[in-house]
Amino acid sequence: VQLQASGGGLVQAGGSLRVSCAASGRTFNSYFMGWFRQAPGKEREFVAAISWGGGSTYYADSVKGRFTISRDNAKNTVYLQMNSLKPEDTAVYYCAAGRRSGTLYSRAPKEYDYWGQGTQVTVSS
Repeated sequence: VQLQASGGGLVQAGGSLRVSCAASGRTFNSYFMGWFRQAPGKEREFVAAISWGGGSTYYADSVKGRFTISRDNAKNTVYLQMNSLKPEDTAVYYCAAGRRSGTLYSRAPKEYDYWGQGTQVTVSS
């Protein structure tokens, strides 16, 4: 599986942005997907995850109520809609794909097998 993230950019605080992650391959719908982010000088952190069918989602407390993860398996794409953005949301956002027996989704980077190249999101104050 190859992942290509896109849609990042510069937005003012309080604004919205949607990032996308397009996957190659015919087995996309067998993977749970996640979004992670990494700010300069900080470790990569979990943002959101979604099960292979899209029926279950999971969010970091810092983005709950502001971000929404979704997927379109017909388009092999996962999305992260980000609303009410804050300067502390500034980071490179990475999408990732994982597949573990009995696991619907995960917040642990080690559970993901494939990673996209990242897209920069900058929120100005």
